[in-house]
Amino acid sequence: MRLRYTTRAVAQIDTALGYVAARSPQGARSLRVRIETVTELLQGHPLAGRETSNPLVRRIVVTPYPYLIDYRLTASEVIILRFRHAARAPVN
Repeated sequence: MRLRYTTRAVAQIDTALGYVAARSPQGARSLRVRIETVTELLQGHPLAGRETSNPLVRRIVVTPYPYLIDYRLTASEVIILRFRHAARAPVN
């Protein structure tokens, strides 16, 4: 499956990585690698995330980090919709 990020998701990931990098460059590198690993998992196993209250959106945790990735599936791609810290309320 093809992987695609919305502009919003890219901005949210960049913001989170920037925040972490200001405190720990190594932590930001580790988080980036983990995000890549999780999104690669979704390409091969798109149902790995759990269902949300919106039937079109699934969510996966970027374990061991407290971040969530919301995504949607089409017949040919995984679309990363949002990226946020688990303690933050979702923004629509």
